Amino acid sequence: MNHKKNILFLCTGNSCRSQMAEAWTNYLHGDKFQAYSAGVEKTRVDSLAIKVMNEAGIDISGNSSKLVDELSGIDFDLVITLCDHARESCPFFPGSTRKMHQGFDDPPSLARNSASEEESLGHYRRVRDEIRKFVLDLPQAVKL
Repeated sequence: MNHKKNILFLCTGNSCRSQMAEAWTNYLHGDKFQAYSAGVEKTRVDSLAIKVMNEAGIDISGNSSKLVDELSGIDFDLVITLCDHARESCPFFPGSTRKMHQGFDDPPSLARNSASEEESLGHYRRVRDEIRKFVLDLPQAVKL
């Protein structure tokens, strides 16, 4: 029996980067991994993150922001923090859960002073593509 490895992507609000990472992992490596995402705070899924993922053919519009506690029944093989705040606030995971950090810029922060939605979307697209590249290399990088 081929058991999928459970991966948790953790970010501050579970609104953007962790949602993208979860979606890319399940889309690109759903045969090897079952990805989840959560935040150290609960917010909402960012509408521009939904838009740029939709451009890439992945619908995350039905996703919701979750706290780590909401996933307490899942044994994670790997927890990946995607921002410094999440890395510093990462809760304890019992057992043999591995942790790693791979930081990405925060699109909402980058877009805050953008002159147009198109300029804002440029920041989201760049980070989306950086996360996709990271996820593509994930099987070799983590060797679970």
